[in-house]
Amino acid sequence: MAAPQSPENDRGAGRGRPERETGASADPRGYRAPRWGFGAFFLAEAVFVLVSVGLAAAFGDFGNGGWVGPTFVLVLMAPTVLAGVVAVAATLVRGNGPVRDFGLRWRRSDVRIGLAIGLCGLVLSTVASVLWTRWVGTEQATSAVGSLLEDVELSPALAVIIFLHVWLVAPVCEELLYRGLLWGAMERLRFNQLTVFLLTTAIFAIGHFEPTRTVLLLVIALPIGLARLITGRLTASVVAHQVNNFLPALGLLLMSLGLLPS
Repeated sequence: MAAPQSPENDRGAGRGRPERETGASADPRGYRAPRWGFGAFFLAEAVFVLVSVGLAAAFGDFGNGGWVGPTFVLVLMAPTVLAGVVAVAATLVRGNGPVRDFGLRWRRSDVRIGLAIGLCGLVLSTVASVLWTRWVGTEQATSAVGSLLEDVELSPALAVIIFLHVWLVAPVCEELLYRGLLWGAMERLRFNQLTVFLLTTAIFAIGHFEPTRTVLLLVIALPIGLARLITGRLTASVVAHQVNNFLPALGLLLMSLGLLPS
């Protein structure tokens, strides 16, 4: 975990530092140097893995019909959401909260950049997905969530909940981990911005624990990380991530309602 730094020491640092961009350096009142780092990231990742494994062990095989219903939604959503909660808690307990530590605040400029990069990323990921599917075959081209929903029809309410989670909620939680905690921990160890961008992109792809899709996830993650790199704040990457997840989330919605073949 990086040694604490005063906000004054961040003046003139890399453009990706939320403290400088969001004005924390200019207004030190109530500011305390963040004391979270890699330990917080690894804790959040551990929560994700342990909750995933624990719920899978508690509720049985993925192919069991008992997964259909609220329990299915719980198993799908809880690991990501709880990991995101840990990330927020780390900034509240050992920092200044996600708004000041990550630059997670509403700015029209960040939203515009996130939308623009997200739309470009959506085109890129669509083309990459088509090429990747031709490479590995349709049987291997399904995501982990998609494989869970194969041959499963959910009620409209549960299907919409999953759609909203994949489209809006999961991107926020994942950004808090990878381009929030992990990105910030690397910055305070004085990694240069390009190195931070490349490492977080690679770890993001590997951290999905889908080995057959790692290359595709690398391509998908590049524009999302670029939004964070350009603005120096998390809002743009969250918006870009949500835009990128819209079509996959819509496909899962139609598939879970039985309107689209698996």
